Amino acid sequence: MLGACGKKIKELVPGNSIQAQEIEDARNSFWTIYKDLKAYKQIPTKEVKKQIEGQFDALVKKKTNYMTLNLILKRIGLNKKELLLVLDRPEIPLHNNLSENDIRGYVKKRKISGSTRSDEGRQCRDTFTSLKKTCKKLSIRFWDYLIDRLSLKNIIPSLGSLVAQKAAFAS
Repeated sequence: MLGACGKKIKELVPGNSIQAQEIEDARNSFWTIYKDLKAYKQIPTKEVKKQIEGQFDALVKKKTNYMTLNLILKRIGLNKKELLLVLDRPEIPLHNNLSENDIRGYVKKRKISGSTRSDEGRQCRDTFTSLKKTCKKLSIRFWDYLIDRLSLKNIIPSLGSLVAQKAAFAS
């Protein structure tokens, strides 16, 4: 999401001091917008919304002496609606860290093992990964849940009902 755009700017390698300064200016503008969005989430007002949209437009329309930076800024501008969605829906997060954390273990395992050999293996891996992550989010020990289900004791309520309870409690 928004943080990934900042990373693209950070990854640029300048060829000279002018480009280095332009990258620094773009990064500072970007993080100022990010900081302002965080504040907006706390107290959303029409005035601040217009100010942030103006800052965003100024950043992505800025022309520099660094063509790669110009292309990145243009690309960021094309995703304005998605990147500034928080202006219309302040309850949504500014980052996707939770989603990235959910798949981190899976990605590591895939890199080490070279993935699965069949569709059934992939489906099994994905199912168990999902169960494990859901158990962790619900503070249930994964092995306890598996043993409960395999022994047919069903002492632990179904994950679906626990998720529904947690969602109902949160709202």
